[in-house]
Amino acid sequence: MKYFPIFLDGKNISAMIIGGGDVAARKIELLLKSTTNITVMAESLSDSVQRLIDAHDLTWLAHNYQHDHLTGINLVIAATDDEEVNKAVAAESQPLNILTNVVDQPELCTYITPAIIDRSPMIIAMSSCGSAPILLRMLREQIEKTLPNGYGKLAEFSFKFRDHVKAKVQGLRNRRTFWERALRGTIGAAILDGEHFKAEQQLITSLKNKVSPPQGEIVFVHTKTGNPDKLTLQIHREMQFADAVFYDDDVNIDFIEYIRRDADKYPQSISSTIQVNFQHALDLSEKGQKVIYLLAGFTELPTNSALSLSTIRKTQLTCAD
Repeated sequence: MKYFPIFLDGKNISAMIIGGGDVAARKIELLLKSTTNITVMAESLSDSVQRLIDAHDLTWLAHNYQHDHLTGINLVIAATDDEEVNKAVAAESQPLNILTNVVDQPELCTYITPAIIDRSPMIIAMSSCGSAPILLRMLREQIEKTLPNGYGKLAEFSFKFRDHVKAKVQGLRNRRTFWERALRGTIGAAILDGEHFKAEQQLITSLKNKVSPPQGEIVFVHTKTGNPDKLTLQIHREMQFADAVFYDDDVNIDFIEYIRRDADKYPQSISSTIQVNFQHALDLSEKGQKVIYLLAGFTELPTNSALSLSTIRKTQLTCAD
């Protein structure tokens, strides 16, 4: 990755906007979603910037860019139409290790602003690293169409009852299973429908029942041509719930990006065409873990007595042609 994705806590941002035009207005509006600790440096202001300053009591330095005004600032946006001014801003801010964004001059930036889908407190940020803005816009449109407007309410609900569930449901894996069932089931549906009281009552009732620990299983995935675009919806979902993943050098490493981020990874030094590490996978699954075993191409699994005798659930799935 050329850029490291990160979310900044708004309460720690102290921002300086250089410029007072419409571009500056858009940057200020975005920052205002997280902080009002914003200073605007510009001799003249557009109506939209003036309105934002007045409405949110922002600091205004009524002069064009001048050196030595960045004390206490940790984020700078140069939003002028003068390239020389923008260069001067970057030349001052970057040696001070201030996060710097120069509009339309990525070579002067130390960070870029991603495309954002806001379902607060759920935030989705995406970037093409400046290489394909049209493609990025198309992707954003696709995601926005499939993401309910009330999705953030699920996060708010989870936060509200997080400590309560933690006290009632012992063990990290059990809690994860509980929340997955709740948010994917009738409780989640009730929240999205605006029936919060109903959802709360269902959650309280469900906590009275003992939460069964998750059952371990092994899912063998034949990757066939090695194209991640050929993942079926079922395989994709299995990967998102993985606790561990096995793979060898013959497997396209891009598949790992689709595995749940917190899953333990077990690269194998021996090709699966020679040896499949059944015993290690069984050991983990018998502890209740969901194991994904990625296999290059498509070959029948060799017979293994330990696997055959085990009562652990075993599934074989195949990527599409």
